[in-house]
Amino acid sequence: MKLSARIAAPAAALVLAGLTATACAPQTSDTGAEGDEKTGTLRVWLFQEVGNKPKEQVVDAAVADFEKAHKDAEVEIEYIPVDTRAQRIKAAFNDPKSAPDLIEYGNTDTAGYVKDGGLADVSAEFAAWDEAKDTDPTAKQSVTADGKIYGAPLFVGVRALYYRTDVFEELGIDAPKTQGELISTAKKIHKKKPDLYGLAVGGAYTYGAMPFIWSAGGELADESGGTYKAAINSDKARKGIEAYTSLFGDDNCPAAKCAAMGGNATVTAFASGKAAMAIGGDFSHAAVEAGSVKGKYAVVPLPGVAEGSVAPAFAGGNNIGVLKSSPHRTLAVDLMKTLTGKQTQTKMFDAMGFLPTYTDVRDAAAKKEPFVEPFVKTLGAGAKFVPASPGWGQIDSSLVLPTMFQEIVSGRKDVAKAADDAAKKMDAAFADAG
Repeated sequence: MKLSARIAAPAAALVLAGLTATACAPQTSDTGAEGDEKTGTLRVWLFQEVGNKPKEQVVDAAVADFEKAHKDAEVEIEYIPVDTRAQRIKAAFNDPKSAPDLIEYGNTDTAGYVKDGGLADVSAEFAAWDEAKDTDPTAKQSVTADGKIYGAPLFVGVRALYYRTDVFEELGIDAPKTQGELISTAKKIHKKKPDLYGLAVGGAYTYGAMPFIWSAGGELADESGGTYKAAINSDKARKGIEAYTSLFGDDNCPAAKCAAMGGNATVTAFASGKAAMAIGGDFSHAAVEAGSVKGKYAVVPLPGVAEGSVAPAFAGGNNIGVLKSSPHRTLAVDLMKTLTGKQTQTKMFDAMGFLPTYTDVRDAAAKKEPFVEPFVKTLGAGAKFVPASPGWGQIDSSLVLPTMFQEIVSGRKDVAKAADDAAKKMDAAFADAG
């Protein structure tokens, strides 16, 4: 059996590289490939997770199965940081000769990558794939643009509230039932235990902040006739921004330490015992289990404003797509199916806690593992998505929302000014995308 190569991209470049906006990249060239080679090496870029080893083991097993079935093919896997994906993938679209054959990509990137001409239309192969009929409709929508399929869903993800049961029991407090209780509980814990963040939050944690905006009745943008206009500066959205940014400060998570933190950093803080609460995904489960808080935490849906309500969560998830420039079209599609098939998704759930995108596989996972329940409940309460515009990729990679949060928590701007400036940048991105 041939061994797949595993290349972990250096994490040290994460922060600096993550500040580069894709708007600076040259226009995407024609990346259509010629021919369809049935032998050779397939290169794959996958995301590097917090605690990546279990994912590597599942991927290695899938690759071994693929190579066994395709004797003349080899697979090379490279793990790249999520935060630097924008410029790496944009560059790959522009330089087909150095591009991989397949990429893992976040579902928020679908529309932009299709507009850039980087992903191959695999509608026919997806329709003929027997397993695909059991794909969750929401997950299928995440690989769909203009009615065509541009990949296969790898997992669906939502976030909920992780909290330290030992700390809560010691202080005699219950899991918060409203957003107001969440904020006051976080500050109460930090006051009693100054060495802990009450709730780990991050100025660069866009998807941890969105539930606060949505639960206040705000929206990121409004859509009319296929055109988007920013709504981040509406009264309701600003109320949610105020709630989230109130968690930055010496009474919970000091801005000097927390303003630059992203989602992975907040989960790491919780897993390592430095925070009493964190907003983490079902996909964070393996990292938390591997940390010092193993056996001392529980998970509940993130509470909304009203008691008993669930804050709308971002309907996240990742997909695997074949690049249009791949010279191994048929092999690449077969590998896509292997990496996203039911067998691999079942193993990925067991290893990483990633929720499967197949309804039957997810039902089986929920019966097998009780930790899935709060995430399934969160999905059922009504998850939300980012604007389905190619402009969102530029908004995300240009760090428009993180910049807004960081301007507020640093005191450089008030909520109204920061939100208005963010809205202008969003509208410019929507207009550029057409």
